[in-house]
Amino acid sequence: MAERLLAVALALTLVGPWCESAAVAAPARVVSINLCTDELLAQLGDPSQIASVTWLSTVSAGSNVADLVKSVPQNRGLAEEVVAAQPDLVLAGRYAARATVSVLKRIGVPVVDADAPRTLDQVRTEIRRLAFAIGHADRGEAMIVELDRRLARPATAPEPKLRAAVLRPNGFTAGPGSLSDELMRRAGLVNVAAELKLDNYGQLPLETIILAGVDLLIVDGDRAGPPALATEILKHPILGQLGERVRVVKIPPKLWTCYGPSIADAYDILVDAAAGGGR
Repeated sequence: MAERLLAVALALTLVGPWCESAAVAAPARVVSINLCTDELLAQLGDPSQIASVTWLSTVSAGSNVADLVKSVPQNRGLAEEVVAAQPDLVLAGRYAARATVSVLKRIGVPVVDADAPRTLDQVRTEIRRLAFAIGHADRGEAMIVELDRRLARPATAPEPKLRAAVLRPNGFTAGPGSLSDELMRRAGLVNVAAELKLDNYGQLPLETIILAGVDLLIVDGDRAGPPALATEILKHPILGQLGERVRVVKIPPKLWTCYGPSIADAYDILVDAAAGGGR
């Protein structure tokens, strides 16, 4: 892998310097190598700007913008693919495709490393940052205004509030310090994982769910991809035996995996679930 990436970097020295105006003008060709930046680029950018997005964003079950990018060239985050697209700007995730990002930065390709927001304030910051980078700050502000309008929907959860837990593949949950936790609390739910002081995305054993007196279990709905061992926990027979004591609510992962307008859809589902009240 290292030799291949080095070969790409050496080959690019023959191409010439990248456009110096990319930092001050709206980039004409933008490549995204991260699902979440794919979505914001598709929603905020001009179609003519989008040079390439990841293949993940074309899968409708896992992407909110599959219809918008169905005719856009795809990539798998490889340096060779990015270079071939001749981008003025590359959008990446701070925790993925780091070898590719390292090569791009070494050869002078402008890269925006998008963060993974843990709060709604950070969501607004990332939307603004990306919108500015692609030359459409006004569209970013409009997106934030609309998102805030929808998130202003008041929670109507009666007392006592429902005790809820997120259960994802491999038993991972949404603990304190996560965006999911903030949305749950905003909707009027008590996040059991926060009470147990789990990590922001730690693991929650099924036994803990039962003993903690959970009223509402939030699981993935319409998850993309083939069956896998990681998802088998969501089919555990004990979940079916909980019966009426625990309500199950399904939220498609694509609604709150990333940090665009779709998190308002996840919030609506949570508010509706919380309105059922406590025991």
